[in-house]
Amino acid sequence: MTLGTLFWIFTAGFATWYWWKAKAIKDSVLEATRRYCKTMDVMLLDDAVFLRGIWFKRDQTGNLRVWRRFLFDFTTTGEERYTGRVIMLGKKIMHMELDPHRF
Repeated sequence: MTLGTLFWIFTAGFATWYWWKAKAIKDSVLEATRRYCKTMDVMLLDDAVFLRGIWFKRDQTGNLRVWRRFLFDFTTTGEERYTGRVIMLGKKIMHMELDPHRF
């Protein structure tokens, strides 16, 4: 086994691990978004959240964490589409908000 082969095996393993972790995080954000929309009496559209930003930021204790911003679409009347946001720092949801909308 050459060093090049080991490199590609490691790269494939890392990519698989990253995809698996990212999917788990996205699924947990989607579930939290469903609950949030239910409590805010709006309907989540497309049953999906979309990753729109990723960065590294420090948490309150000074530890470096992955910062993620997810977007989702919702409606109140069934006619208009609005955008909502979820901000995560590490594995914790820090903020959820809805754009101004009609009831």
